[in-house]
Amino acid sequence: MKVLVLFHSIYGHIYEMAKAVEEGVKEVEGAEVILRRVPETLSDEILGKMGALEAQKALSQVPICSLDELSEADAIIFGTPTRFGNMTGQMRQFLDATGGLWANGQLIGKVGSVFTSTATQHGGQESTILSFHTTLLHHGMVIVGLPYSFQGQTIINEVSGGSPYGASTIAGGDGSRMPSENELNGARFQGRHVATITAKLVR
Repeated sequence: MKVLVLFHSIYGHIYEMAKAVEEGVKEVEGAEVILRRVPETLSDEILGKMGALEAQKALSQVPICSLDELSEADAIIFGTPTRFGNMTGQMRQFLDATGGLWANGQLIGKVGSVFTSTATQHGGQESTILSFHTTLLHHGMVIVGLPYSFQGQTIINEVSGGSPYGASTIAGGDGSRMPSENELNGARFQGRHVATITAKLVR
């Protein structure tokens, strides 16, 4: 059973969440997990002006995903920051190149799941994941979220992301806030949950 964790990250918040998702997948017996990123379309000049070059150096150790790796996976867990309540343009561009996979039905029946990050508490935590689901449904994927059995999403004593649609983190307006332990636990739970369901489907 192969689980692909595919993400886009600029400042490293989604990368940290992706690594937690990876940890959760590894907890399931028989699960092989592959961590991949989508290509960055912004130039180094622009990334430098955004203060993101240092984070990009760390991200460069993660291989860029090929389209074949999507069709080879039994489940795909996508991670993307929010842009105006939707996925980033980089993730959208990558998915727009999957027309061939769609035409051949190569993702039908595979498990799909999404996690995200936003600058503010209500900056697209839910809409980004829900709008992402539209693409997964067009591919015929089986959508899995983050159930309330992860009780960390019900806490009210601290600022935290997380919804039944998927794990999430709040980066802060200046990007200085990295994922909290509760948010990382949500990502681990989601990875484990997706892998557990996928194992049942591939039997």
